[in-house]
Amino acid sequence: SGSRSTLRTRRSVLSTTLGKRSCTSQTVKRRGQQTVAGAADDVIAQVNETLQEVVKNETAKFQPTPAGQAVAYTSIMLMAFFPIVFGSFKSVTHQRKQKESGEKPETMTRKDAAMFPVIASGALFGLYIFFKLFSKEYINLLLTGYFFLLGVLALAHILSPSFSRVMRCLLPSRFYRWEYRISFQRWSTTQSDECEEYFDYRFSYDDVACWICCCLFGVWYLWKKHWVANNLFGLAFAINGVELLHINTVATGCILLGGLFVYDIFWVFGTDVMVTVAKSFEAPIKLVFPQDFLESGFAGNHFAMLGLGDIVIPGIFIALLLRFDSSLNRQRNLYFVSSFVAYVLGLALTIFIMIYFNHAQPALLYLVPACTGVPLTIALIMGDITAMFKYEDHPAEEKTSSADEQQELERESNDVQKRTPKASPESAKKNTRKDK
Repeated sequence: SGSRSTLRTRRSVLSTTLGKRSCTSQTVKRRGQQTVAGAADDVIAQVNETLQEVVKNETAKFQPTPAGQAVAYTSIMLMAFFPIVFGSFKSVTHQRKQKESGEKPETMTRKDAAMFPVIASGALFGLYIFFKLFSKEYINLLLTGYFFLLGVLALAHILSPSFSRVMRCLLPSRFYRWEYRISFQRWSTTQSDECEEYFDYRFSYDDVACWICCCLFGVWYLWKKHWVANNLFGLAFAINGVELLHINTVATGCILLGGLFVYDIFWVFGTDVMVTVAKSFEAPIKLVFPQDFLESGFAGNHFAMLGLGDIVIPGIFIALLLRFDSSLNRQRNLYFVSSFVAYVLGLALTIFIMIYFNHAQPALLYLVPACTGVPLTIALIMGDITAMFKYEDHPAEEKTSSADEQQELERESNDVQKRTPKASPESAKKNTRKDK
């Protein structure tokens, strides 16, 4: 009995010990589970906070400082003024060279001016559809290569004269004894003197050096897509546009600006097409400047922008007025200066309203009335309104076209006479007898 009681006592002690251990292990497990759950909750809370911060950063708009906005938009305005002034005076020189060489000018007719907003609308909406349907990366890759070639050409056209003067001062004269020429012509097989020239380019060593430097700028743009490289190409495009795009008359310019006035208002206020394409289009078709330049320097990425169309379209009209001033042979360029001052005030008003309402503005809404209304009003006061609307950049163009039409009619009549058979002498005698 003693042994049995001892055995029972041991069993009870053992069961009690095992029960305590099981309770302890369950407590440890519960505490461990609570610890793991707490740690998981902390991690989830941290992740949620991080995600909320990211969402806030993405959705919240960048708020530039007044000083940053002043620096950015002042820089953009100065960059916009330079192509208009420089390109306008270059257009006068270009027109004079065309008249001296007898080169047939390419000018915009009234029909072209009326159709331009329609064509531009189709191109803009087509780009919008492309960006919606296809990947932006592939589209911008193609456009980058295309604008790389155009940018190199435009930059070389502007820098070539200055580069040539510098290189001729540095290099000895023996480097310029020879000049190279690339020509593409079409010759008639029947008439040896009939030739039609498509391309004729002459160059020397300084031109080759200029091309190399422009290609280096282009490679920099392809590699980094830096906003400075973008602006270099954009300024080159704008200067070439103001210099080479000629509208023959003031009436044609008013038609063009009036059509684009409606075009700009519709695509900016009526839809999101213009803003979407401008933000998605990674090409040097706009001038940009970082609004966080004071904080981040050249590494800033919150840009203020101005489209090249808001520079080139008013610029070609202002250049036309400068050529009109030069035709008047007066001491001052009254209409050029007045239209340029109107452009400055119109652009400043555009930027002010855009900042005040915090909404994108169609710049031509303010630039077109300013650039057309001010010079036309001054011409009306000065008594030059009739001369202004009668002025033509190339007045001989219509005469030459009518002369060409007369020559074509004469050729057709001669061909008809050659094709008709000549009457024989016997038939001629019979006809004379019958007449008698």
